[in-house]
Amino acid sequence: MAFNKHWPIILALGAFPSHAVEAPIQSVTLYPGSATVERVVQVAPGASLVEITGLLANFNTDTVRLQADPGIQVGQVVTRDQGNLDNPSPRAAELEAKIQALEDQVAVIDAEAKAAQVVQGYLERLGGADNAAGRPAPVDPKALAGTLDAIRKGASDALQRVHDGEVKKRALTKQLEVFKRDLAKVQASTRESRVMTVAVSAKQAGRIVLSYQVNRAGWKPAYRASLDSNASTLDIERMATISQKTGEDWSRVKLRLSTGQPSLSVNAPDPSPWLLTWQPPVQLELAQSYLAAPAPPPPPAPSARQRVAVSGSRVADDYVAPVLETQGNFTTEFEVPARVDLASDGREISVALSRQSMPVRQSVRIAPRYYRDLAVLTIDAPRPEGVWLPGQVQLRRDGAYVGSLHWNPQEEERFAMAFGRDPLVRVTVENRNEKSGQKGLFKRDNERRIADSYVVTNLHRQPIDVLVLEPTPVSQSDQVQVKVALSPAATVKDWQQRRGLMGWERVLKPNETARFDMDYEIAYPKEGSVSGLN
Repeated sequence: MAFNKHWPIILALGAFPSHAVEAPIQSVTLYPGSATVERVVQVAPGASLVEITGLLANFNTDTVRLQADPGIQVGQVVTRDQGNLDNPSPRAAELEAKIQALEDQVAVIDAEAKAAQVVQGYLERLGGADNAAGRPAPVDPKALAGTLDAIRKGASDALQRVHDGEVKKRALTKQLEVFKRDLAKVQASTRESRVMTVAVSAKQAGRIVLSYQVNRAGWKPAYRASLDSNASTLDIERMATISQKTGEDWSRVKLRLSTGQPSLSVNAPDPSPWLLTWQPPVQLELAQSYLAAPAPPPPPAPSARQRVAVSGSRVADDYVAPVLETQGNFTTEFEVPARVDLASDGREISVALSRQSMPVRQSVRIAPRYYRDLAVLTIDAPRPEGVWLPGQVQLRRDGAYVGSLHWNPQEEERFAMAFGRDPLVRVTVENRNEKSGQKGLFKRDNERRIADSYVVTNLHRQPIDVLVLEPTPVSQSDQVQVKVALSPAATVKDWQQRRGLMGWERVLKPNETARFDMDYEIAYPKEGSVSGLN
């Protein structure tokens, strides 16, 4: 909805009777990096103008949407922003009143302390008074005892009043510091407020739902994956870390989490035509002037999309985990059944979204060419329905924590994860033969032969599936000739569409050993060099 902010329209709207109302936040839909806030405005029958106050000026008015109940028509909508000093928030006004009251109490204490110090000084001078000639004044022995007692009591009372004032002042100063910090936070988060004036025609009572997009709020996906290797099942739990710094607390709101990402670009690809043009030869002087001209500056780097910073998590004690999951064509949403309180101080709350169990296929992956003795347990499973966003996943295998990694479920058609090293799979590498020399009397070509063997042993008490991967040499030049011999023959070719990446899938029985041989002959001219040949 576009808003017209011209003054003539504002004056025209001001000609009709209006009443100011506050629209409390009723529900919030969190996305990764943004949120949709919904407020509800109650409209009385016969109303012609509604003024919504208490809005923070931190949302884009282009994202505003108004939905009215039957019997209520919405007309012109005008927004205006006000400075914080012109329209302070109720919380700021409350804090300012408390600060003023404490400062008045401190001023009274300071005045009493100064009065006590004046009395104390007078008593000190009275006790050591001299006459005009500089000699001590004559002392009446009968009055001496009473005078000394009065001075002692007066000085004691004055010092006690000064001490009590300092104690009270310290306590008040601490409260002042707390209130001043809270006021600074409120003023920093509410620099400007926004008032929205809506022209309506209300034939009957009802409500208007106001919604808009805000930043500095959202949720970040996370996962917990637990593998039961004996049953070949995977329990995967979807988690969410939510936080918001919008400047106002959310109190008793309905919360919904969505995998939609409205902050990303919505423009469709629009490629430009590929046009080829021919330029005639240029003169030498002109070509030299082009060469001497400075190179154009590089294009500016694209700005990175804002992310939600996560430094920790906290689980609310009274939080009820969402149980309602909705699968749409493009998004997956989770609705919290209980209303939620979420402060605007950036605190992070971790919540569980859903949990499901699925059968998986286990396999031990080995790639001795680059990782000589590393055998890692991996799983593979069909993708469940719904949208799964990238996030951090905590991994457990048979109840033991094995580590964490960044998981992007959108990269592959199936779910694939690694669950750590398998210490009961032994891998050894044997270099059978490697030699280099010249081949041919006149061609002066060079040749290199590489012959290796991988020996894999299963030390488990049950059969296991293994996947042995081998990057075979691939020539990208007519000058380099490659011969590849694998024994046994590879059962996997171009694994994951990677050129030249061969492999063997094999089931190993308990204590069974398998051997995989590879023999490469690489021929190339003597002149020049071959990159990638160690």
